[in-house]
Amino acid sequence: MASYITEEEIEQALLNKLENGEFGYDVVRCSADPNRQEDLNDGTGRGSKKQCVLPIVLAESLRRLNPNVPLDKLDDVVHSLKVDFSGADIRDKNYELYGRLRSGVTVGTRRNGAADFEIVRLIDFDEPANNTLTAVSQMWIQGRFGWRRPDVLLFVNGLPVVYIELKKSNIPVSQAYDKNLTDCMRDIPNLFAFNQLCVLSNGIETRVGAFSAPYGHFFEWLKTNEVERVDRSVFVRDKSSLKFFADALLHRDTLIDYIENFILFENKTTKIIAKNHQYIGVNNLMESMKRRGELKGRLGVFWHTQGSGKSYSMVMFARKVLRKLEGSFTFLCVTDREDLDTQLYKNFVRTDVIGDKEECQPKNSEQMRAYLQSSKPFVFTLIQKFRYDKGKQYPVLTERDDVIVMVDEAHRTQYKDLAENMRTALPNANFIAFTGTPLLGAKRLTNQWFGDYVSEYNFAQSVDDGSTVPLYYSRRLPEVWLQNNFLDDDVLDIIEQENLNEAEEQRLKNSNSCIFEVIKRDERLDKIA
Repeated sequence: MASYITEEEIEQALLNKLENGEFGYDVVRCSADPNRQEDLNDGTGRGSKKQCVLPIVLAESLRRLNPNVPLDKLDDVVHSLKVDFSGADIRDKNYELYGRLRSGVTVGTRRNGAADFEIVRLIDFDEPANNTLTAVSQMWIQGRFGWRRPDVLLFVNGLPVVYIELKKSNIPVSQAYDKNLTDCMRDIPNLFAFNQLCVLSNGIETRVGAFSAPYGHFFEWLKTNEVERVDRSVFVRDKSSLKFFADALLHRDTLIDYIENFILFENKTTKIIAKNHQYIGVNNLMESMKRRGELKGRLGVFWHTQGSGKSYSMVMFARKVLRKLEGSFTFLCVTDREDLDTQLYKNFVRTDVIGDKEECQPKNSEQMRAYLQSSKPFVFTLIQKFRYDKGKQYPVLTERDDVIVMVDEAHRTQYKDLAENMRTALPNANFIAFTGTPLLGAKRLTNQWFGDYVSEYNFAQSVDDGSTVPLYYSRRLPEVWLQNNFLDDDVLDIIEQENLNEAEEQRLKNSNSCIFEVIKRDERLDKIA
């Protein structure tokens, strides 16, 4: 009996799971037979094997989601989405089409004889159950240099958003990247115009990444909640890593949420998708937002180790609040160093959350107070700008309860006068602590000021995931050695020859054995250096 499971076994297990009513996918099993490459009767409804969308599903979905839009306008949108995008830079096209997925397509109409417009929704993000999800296996696609057949493609309303490549369990998952994803990118780039996730798996190991990312940026999904982290030995024993990932992220609600809120583009080119800890942490913060009255503005502590993407988590959280919660929110982003302030501000600009011409970095304390008394959606400031005239009470700047204060590296600055001034200025604000440092000490002051942990991703987990380079401590204590094996005899000779009295003799012994004299010897100091 084989000690491994085949690609076919992994594929069928995944399709059977997705076909389950709990997941809600329609499943189409195409033929892998090379003799049927050109057969259009494969169940996908395509008019050409060069097409990468499911045109019939797309048309039916748009009509269902947009009942007030004229059919001819919907047909125009369908036509615009099923064209071959291979002639364009597919990374640029992916950025453009992600904007349409998220915000819809504007079409011109006429209302009461006057020019008007409608927004055609491609995905219903408010009611995920309204969307049609389809899993298609072994779909032949004609490319520029031949034919390609991805193992499984997942479609939302007929648009291919997830690419899944499988290997048998005794083949390294990296080969799915090197031999399959890379070839598909070269030969059928049109497939990736709408792609949001690429999944590579051999059953034992499953890695997720953006289609344009190098393999080193593909990551595992090891948690479904904040507390439990799966031991990889379970995946090795049960060959269950892909099942675990499907349970975590391929449900209708979670996949739609991920596409809407956990994908960023930096400078309109570099695609950034949320890692496991970011997705869970941001959604935990969203739950705190829903309970902010009960929590009395202490939304929690977001402890993710250095280098784990905290600033992108802040961007994802702000974007999701603005998109999913009602209200005119103001985000106050507080740091304690100018370089951090600039870095955080630029991250929000580069990811299109704020415009590069938007004035949101106050030049001084007075301008900061003015900003906070306005309705600016974003303000980036140093905690030092909360200084005030000595002996005077800091004024209340706003009593709004829709101000969200995100404090970066909160453990350094949040327990003295400046922080008290900030809380006096914003008595009804909601506070979140972002930190990369564990909160030590019996008092746990950060928790007292900000509330309980909402997410924890520590250094050990980051190293285990390969996100952080391991840190090693090498304990090296240069030894102290005796260079004169006849030292005691020499001391006695000196005592006798010099006719030392008792006090002088004791001083000689003391100076000879003084530890300071030993550890400061030039040879030892050179070795330490």
